[in-house]
Amino acid sequence: MPTTLRALFVVVAIVVVAFGIVPYAWQLLQSSVTGSTSAGNANDRRPEEPTPAARAYGPPLLRGRTLSPFVVESSGLAASRTSERVLWTHNDSGGGPYLYCINLDGRPCGVWRVVGAEAVDWEDMAAGRGPEQGRSYLYIGDIGDNESRRDEITVYRIPEPAVTGRARSPTERAPMETAPAVPLTLRYPDGAHDAESLLVHPKTGDIYIVTKVFFGPAAVYRTTAPGRDAGVVKLERVASISAPGGTGFFTAGDIAPGGRRLVLCDGLGGLELELPGDERFDSIWRQPPHEVALGPAVQREAVAYSRSGNSLFTTSEGRRPPLYELQEK
Repeated sequence: MPTTLRALFVVVAIVVVAFGIVPYAWQLLQSSVTGSTSAGNANDRRPEEPTPAARAYGPPLLRGRTLSPFVVESSGLAASRTSERVLWTHNDSGGGPYLYCINLDGRPCGVWRVVGAEAVDWEDMAAGRGPEQGRSYLYIGDIGDNESRRDEITVYRIPEPAVTGRARSPTERAPMETAPAVPLTLRYPDGAHDAESLLVHPKTGDIYIVTKVFFGPAAVYRTTAPGRDAGVVKLERVASISAPGGTGFFTAGDIAPGGRRLVLCDGLGGLELELPGDERFDSIWRQPPHEVALGPAVQREAVAYSRSGNSLFTTSEGRRPPLYELQEK
């Protein structure tokens, strides 16, 4: 989409949001992004360069619909690292501290209450390593802040629950329980921000948060892998990323299991970046991205790589939301 046309959409979005007609109208933008590793100057841009050959994905395949009656605002998605053909999701703000297991056709396979956690505004989740070697952990991002009032945000870390036959029938009225969650309290270095994208590097355990903004680039913040008892951790701003036209309205993200690719989405479109050579991971934010067509959605706020990293899954908010898969060619 030409930059001038995107700029026009920016103006339209202001009017729409100001009058409260369609709060998520901005998600109609299909974005391609440019990155910057300048933490202090959001206008520091790399010169235009050719976009590398895009990783080839097949068309979005409708795998099914999320049939759990409790999943009504799917706002996070992660592929299980311990169970094949299993995804994890959770609801947006207003729900309880629950995780929902779904199979790759959308059928429910269990509900877990996250022990010791509160659900203020859960927005995204990720799977990654943790303090115990060889064990998979889930990270749940209580990072939403529409009015930018939260001095601190929380990421809950739990060992990934085992999905067994015993876990096939629970509901919110009789859920399984996770191990006690470890709350990782994060503080931005420059005041409160709204964010919906939580990424955890699968090799290092470093945590990344990408903010969500209407104008200007989104900011990328990082903290190194927290220990067993992290206390309050100060985030470091490491990059900025935006779409032509001036928006950084990112609603979900994930890092591939190999640790060399990442994906972000902004409602309808997806953007993938890939790390060249043996560079440090944070240089990925400087790489030219390419668009990924994730399939139709009303309000997409969840995207995740598969357990193998060879495909992408995505779903959206609403009852019985569609579950799409894009398989790498």
